[in-house]
Amino acid sequence: MNYRELGGTGLKVSEIAMGCEGMTEENYSMCRKLFDTAQARGINYFDLYSPNPNLRSAIGHALKGRRKKFIIQSHLCSVWKDGQYTRTRILREVKDAFEESLRLLDVDYIDVGMIHYCDALDDWNTILKNGILDYARELKAKGIIHHIGLSSHNPQVALKAVETKSIDVLMFSVNPCYDLQPASEYVEDLWADENYANHLTNMNPEREKLYETCQRLGIGITVMKCFGGGDLLNAELSPAGAALTVNQCIAYALSRPAVACVLAGAHSVEQLNQSADYENASESERDYALALASFPKISWKGHCMYCSHCKPCPKKIDIASVTKFLNLAQAGKNVPETVREHYAVLEHHAGECIQCGQCEKRCPFEVKIRDNMKKAVKVFGK
Repeated sequence: MNYRELGGTGLKVSEIAMGCEGMTEENYSMCRKLFDTAQARGINYFDLYSPNPNLRSAIGHALKGRRKKFIIQSHLCSVWKDGQYTRTRILREVKDAFEESLRLLDVDYIDVGMIHYCDALDDWNTILKNGILDYARELKAKGIIHHIGLSSHNPQVALKAVETKSIDVLMFSVNPCYDLQPASEYVEDLWADENYANHLTNMNPEREKLYETCQRLGIGITVMKCFGGGDLLNAELSPAGAALTVNQCIAYALSRPAVACVLAGAHSVEQLNQSADYENASESERDYALALASFPKISWKGHCMYCSHCKPCPKKIDIASVTKFLNLAQAGKNVPETVREHYAVLEHHAGECIQCGQCEKRCPFEVKIRDNMKKAVKVFGK
């Protein structure tokens, strides 16, 4: 298992992590099976958005004797009412639900306290005004949660939270179909058929800016909906009109700036193992570029996907890394020192480019790589 830094938290998380959707299977006995499998495969991070008290208890039992082996991302504002899940912004309900969660999980701290499901700017303002963010900060000050997070599907809202430096971790929906869609307060718009009726071109700029801003500010991203609820794995259901594999979906998400891990939903041990097997997959099995370039309804023409199909460079320049650092540098008014330092330690730099154009002939997305190399020289120097 590979491990990545979760932004600036100091946590090292397995790049394949667990969602909690399937843990209720088999009358909750699936929960322990998934945790046993996760431990065996080196998975150390999981998300708990569900307020289901039976599930929280089952996870508490599964964690006994191995709390230190797992990093918990658990949600504030997710509550259980009348036998079902709901989201709340009533501070008393938020506090009661969180305290109950600690009791049911039988833990005295949560690694990442995730403010649950904020997809509207008005809702973000409510979180600020109703004392919810203040409560999260209070818990952090007491060491009851170690880092504050926010879950969102809306890049405008997520960017607002990130830019105010109110959060340490962002849980966000990342996949090559959703990345094309503009911001919306309605999560259903991400998979609505009518929004894919016309030929779509290139990543939504707000989403691109979000990822690059998170990278620049040290905000770690944990990925939800990597498989689009399974739709991307099925040609008939895929919004793109063609299917991707599990490995391709994971590789795409992990190649986005600031992404630390993919929260893979699993309803069985076999499904969790399938996601964990990404670690042993070959480069060709992970390669998503040719699949994306052939999608009948979508085009990424002119947009670097960091796929490295441009290799090999006769001057051994890591073109994908140079381009990623260039995009990160251009995302803000000034070039962050961390970006400049990461660029500086590359073995070869853009100034070594001889403008031969061989990389452009291999690029599935017709990126003007030679122009990017010239821009990188202007930004970083030779």
